[in-house]
Amino acid sequence: MQTDSLSKKRIVLVHWKKQQHTEVFSNLRNFCLSYPEYSYNTLNNYLGKEKTAYDNETVRVERKEIITKPKVDVAASRAIAPVLRRVKMKQAEDQMHDWHYWISQPVIKRAEAVTFLVNQMLKKGQRMDKTIVNKIKTDYDTRKGL
Repeated sequence: MQTDSLSKKRIVLVHWKKQQHTEVFSNLRNFCLSYPEYSYNTLNNYLGKEKTAYDNETVRVERKEIITKPKVDVAASRAIAPVLRRVKMKQAEDQMHDWHYWISQPVIKRAEAVTFLVNQMLKKGQRMDKTIVNKIKTDYDTRKGL
């Protein structure tokens, strides 16, 4: 079983000041091999003892721990409650709930829903038979009250 100090993973974060560029290395050795002008021993002394960053006029080199888990327990801070209604099938009265829902919706949305349902029953290339649809005249059609 690993202890917390052994299981913590770190990266080397390098910020180039003049170029406004940042690089990330998996370890200090890879950084020193990529940039031979920086001594591994010098940087390791800076970053190892007091965990202070190596900082000069061109570069800032620091070690950072990788955060592998959320800092806050997400499950405790965000609870998603299911929206459900448990009733026996014979007592559900879904028809009344459906009726009240659709009556509360605008006419356009109701018409779109009916058209969508009818289109699901049509075969490919078949069109809706509109001969049985009766148009109800509204005040908008007759321009009354406008």
